[in-house]
Order: sequence, then structure tokens, then C-alpha cells
Amino acid sequence: MTETARRPTIRDVASVAGVSSGTVSRVLNGRNWVSPESKAAVQAAIKKTGYRVNGAARSLAMSRSNTIAFLLTETQAVLFEDPNFAALVRGTSAELGKRDISFVLIMAGDEAEQNRALNYVAAGHVDGVLLAFTSAHGNPLVERLIQANVPMVSAGQPLGFEGELGVVAADDLQGAIAMTKHLQSRGRTRLATVAGPRDTPGGRARLEGYRRTLGDDFDAALVRHGDYTRDSGVAAMQSLLEADPTIDAVFAANDAMAAGAIDVLLRSGRRVPEDVAVGGFDDSAFATSTHPALTTMRQPFDRISAEMVRVLLDIIDGAGTSTMMLPTELVVRQST
Repeated sequence: MTETARRPTIRDVASVAGVSSGTVSRVLNGRNWVSPESKAAVQAAIKKTGYRVNGAARSLAMSRSNTIAFLLTETQAVLFEDPNFAALVRGTSAELGKRDISFVLIMAGDEAEQNRALNYVAAGHVDGVLLAFTSAHGNPLVERLIQANVPMVSAGQPLGFEGELGVVAADDLQGAIAMTKHLQSRGRTRLATVAGPRDTPGGRARLEGYRRTLGDDFDAALVRHGDYTRDSGVAAMQSLLEADPTIDAVFAANDAMAAGAIDVLLRSGRRVPEDVAVGGFDDSAFATSTHPALTTMRQPFDRISAEMVRVLLDIIDGAGTSTMMLPTELVVRQST
């Protein structure tokens, strides 16, 4: 008695074509965000394997909205004040536009907005969510979206939700290590830091990179925390100078706080970088608007945006969640 042959699956087609299962699914569903080379490989693999489309699955796929939401769990002021969020909105919108996918921006900065956002997304108006946040720790909206099985990719790892959604992020830890080493290479020995919020992954990782690089020279008295705004950088730098006037370098966890630190240093009569070197993080518009221009760690926002879209589309097409860490780049300017 012969064994009945197993019906070929999408995974079989993907293996033969040398592409992901998500790419195969997009070809089968007639989506137009697949390269000609990949499309040809998939079509050849379908013929070789004898794969046949599951009619029910195809009907489900074709019922999608072809719309993706960019969800910002902050107030509208943050979108306009923080150039990082603006860069992600522009980048992901452009990437989706290349694939002829509609884009909707949802603000969810308070409880009422979060409830409306959940109802909108859960009603099927979008196929998935691109998430951006300052702190998603303890945010009920993120937890409720995960419980609703909404395909989701976050720019950065929300604390407390590890492994429960896709993540694309810059390597904050290694970036902070690189910046701290750069300041040390300038002969600086009293290195202070203006760290980010304690409840954010970036705030924690960048502080850890600074602490790890200093090793036995780490001094908790030279650490202040800000909220990523320029004003918080001003307050932190004032406090640091009062605690130790001999500080000769400062690593701020983002460019806005670094700009605030430079404001205080110049007003106090200190020269940058001759007396105090200053480094930031992000390579945002703040980095080239300070005087002197700011040495910083460049986050690859174009690539982050592209990978967020790619990973989300793969999750929508049935792939599991994944985490991608992208390298940062030291950009040396006049502040160090």
C-alpha cells in the first residue's frame, strides 16, 4: 500500500525559491511589493513543487484592508517636537507608499485616544500596526493590542513585552559604548552623562553602555536623568556642574538633551569642546543646529523604517515575530 503524497505547502515553495514564506504569500495574493527576481523565483518554485492555492486562505487574505497604522502612544506635541518620531513617520509612510499600501497615523496620548485607537484597529480597519513610543512600559494599549493578536512591530523594545511583538531598533548599548570610548579618546577623565528615562529601553541601554565602558571609574554622582527634551538637558547639566565643576565631558542620551547641555556650558563661561566635550545620540536636526555642531551617534532611521515595514508585512503574511538590531554610526563634529 503506497503512502499518499503530502500536499506541497507555502514553506516548500519558499524553500525551493530561496525566499521567505511571506514573500511567497505576497506573490500568491497579487501584492505588488515583491521584486521581479523574487516573483520569478516563486513562480518557478510553484511550478516545480506543484503547489496549489488554498481557496479559503486566499479569500481571507484578499479581505484585508491594505492599510497600515502608525501608532504613536504619546501626545501630539511629542510628534512635532521629537525629530525621531517625525523621521519614522516619513520613512514608514514612504516605504508603504512604494508598495501601494495606505498609511494612517493614530495618536494615542491619553486614555480616550487609546480606547478609540484600540476600537479602530480591532475593527479590522488596518492590517497591522507600526508602534512608536517614549515608554510603553505599563501601557495598557500595547498589552490589549497584543491580546487581540494584532500584527505589530515596534521601533525599539517595549519593556515588559519581550518576544510578544516584532522589534526593529538601533543598537543603543553598542552606540553608547562607542560614544563613551570616543570621549575617552579625547583625553577626558571626568565623564558625566545625561541619561534617558529609566522606564525606556533606550534610556536603560545607553546608560548601561556608558557605565560598562567606564568600569571601575563609573561614578553615580555624575549621572542625571532627563526626558529627552532640551529643557531636561538644561536642568541636568546645571545639576551636574553644581555637583562637580571639574566635569570635562558629557554624554547625553539624545541630541535634544545634548543641545540643552551645551546651552548651559556656554552660559557658564565654559568652552565646548576645549573645556567640556559633548556627545549626543540620534544625529537629528539638533545635531547641526548647535554651536559648535554636535558629535553624535547616528541612528539609521531610513533602514529602521524599511525594516519595520518589511517585518510587519511578513508577520501579517504568517511569519513569527522577530527582533532586529541595527548598528549606529559615530559622527564626529566640533563639540568633541
